[in-house]
Amino acid sequence: MADTAKGARHRGIARRAAGVAAVAAVCAGLTWTALALTGTPADSKAPAAAAAACSYTATGGGAKGLGLPVHDPARARPYRAELVTEQGKVVIEALTEAAPCSTTSFAFLAGKKYFDGSTCHRVTTRGIFVLECGDPAGLGTADPGYFFPDENLDGATYPAGTVAMSKAVPGRNGSQFFLSYADPDFRMQPDWTPFARVVSGLDVLRKIAAKGTEDGATDGRPKEPVVIKEVTVRRPAA
Repeated sequence: MADTAKGARHRGIARRAAGVAAVAAVCAGLTWTALALTGTPADSKAPAAAAAACSYTATGGGAKGLGLPVHDPARARPYRAELVTEQGKVVIEALTEAAPCSTTSFAFLAGKKYFDGSTCHRVTTRGIFVLECGDPAGLGTADPGYFFPDENLDGATYPAGTVAMSKAVPGRNGSQFFLSYADPDFRMQPDWTPFARVVSGLDVLRKIAAKGTEDGATDGRPKEPVVIKEVTVRRPAA
């Protein structure tokens, strides 16, 4: 996702949202697609086999010495993660049963301090309403050094409070994710793995979004920088 990919990805999400809002035909090859808003991420259940088969494929990029996550179904436990930003704290609850591979990866990266000091690089204020984060450089081009397949997509929806993996290529999830701060204006295709839900801090996300983007567009870098100071994973006592 270098500059060219970044530009295509940004244009893709903007054109898709605008097209659906205008009741236009769905255009192939764009990142965001229109879909339904019924149920919640927690309603989706992963097939039993998926819980035992998480694969992380090295890309050769990413931070030096970061390594790969290791998912152990026998030791997987639900957890909450606190995302402390300069504009407030957001707490998310991981859907470890429905999205074991994504939640293992997120906890792994948080434990490596991968997200600490990173800047959320996109906010959208029309059609879809999300804050996108997960790139240490704040460019939307991050590669943590590995990717993993999609999961938990059967019946997936993206209402307010959804936390889902963000990607430009199907089946290549890495470190980037988005947090929905309001229900989309249209039905989104189940293309992005929901792996957590916001349990507190939705007001923080809405406050960030209310300030808009740097250039006043409906899709772009937040007007005020959103820096994730730290991400702390808190697991319940065994």
